[in-house]
Amino acid sequence: MVEALYMRIKHDIINQIQTGDLKPGDMIATEKNLAERYGVSQITSKHALQLLAAEGYVERLRGKGTFVKAIQPATDVEANVAYKHTNQFRNTIALILPSMKTNIDQRLLDGIERYCREAELNVLISISRESSIEEKKAIERFRESGVQGFIIFPVEQESYSDAILRLTLDRYPMVLIDRYLKEIKAYSVSSDNMGGVHTAISKLLQLGHTQIAYISPEITNTATDERAKGYEHAFIDVGMSIDKSLWCMLSLQEIDAGLSEQKITQFLLEHPEITAIFTVNAYLAEIVKRVLAAAGRKDIVHSTFDDVDYVFSYIRQQEEKICQESVKLLLEQLEGVYEPRREYIEVMYIENK
Repeated sequence: MVEALYMRIKHDIINQIQTGDLKPGDMIATEKNLAERYGVSQITSKHALQLLAAEGYVERLRGKGTFVKAIQPATDVEANVAYKHTNQFRNTIALILPSMKTNIDQRLLDGIERYCREAELNVLISISRESSIEEKKAIERFRESGVQGFIIFPVEQESYSDAILRLTLDRYPMVLIDRYLKEIKAYSVSSDNMGGVHTAISKLLQLGHTQIAYISPEITNTATDERAKGYEHAFIDVGMSIDKSLWCMLSLQEIDAGLSEQKITQFLLEHPEITAIFTVNAYLAEIVKRVLAAAGRKDIVHSTFDDVDYVFSYIRQQEEKICQESVKLLLEQLEGVYEPRREYIEVMYIENK
């Protein structure tokens, strides 16, 4: 597996600290300099420095720079003890994301960190890598360490981890991004998933497309459920029946095993009548792009959720507003107010010209 670029930067700096090339008190290169040195975006270099700070290797001082800490923790346990004894988790919240694979992931990280910094909150970050086990471990580790609150983008799965449920039941300050807990009151912020898909499918129907394929991970959470309902309601609104044989639903196991492209290719071979495709995220949009190119199907119109410049149209999420609202709701709880609710953020329909 290719090492993520931000992890490469992080490991290189740790190696320099351990070999003595960087000594306690030394200033680390800036985000901009690291980005230029490694040929990456500044968001990537910022993430590497944030992880180093979260693990206790460096200290970030606003307006001054990033410096090697005087004492390096030998283990994660020792680091947690050191943080507790120095009150380093005061005014600190935890951000847990499922991955850093997409531009959306990076924009969420950048935006939340920025709004937290404006609110004078420190942010500790954990990437669950779409593992419910790692997500639970991160929640328990951060909670034990004494962070004041959580912003969590849950992994794709049918049920939420008991760690998330426990946070909710204990009224621990927490905001969920993109998903919400059915039948349980909690703070959450998400895009208008149903409205966005409804608009995209309605536009395709107006153009005369009636054989519209719907390609999605299996419905395991509120986000995938709402997007599927958006497709259904677009057909219902014009009095047309819904042909579920045109739905290509991928199990999480198939996606993890790298079988998505194979299944989508077979699906399109079995349905030559398809004239348009809607994919529910940028990851699947990229796979469909490769499948259509390999099959020479330039006749099929492609629409998707999330920013993609090579499709006919897409639904743009307003990540900046999601970040701003998430931090706002968390601050509300930190100030002693507890009025759990779900906030929807409008999306935009974009046609590529």
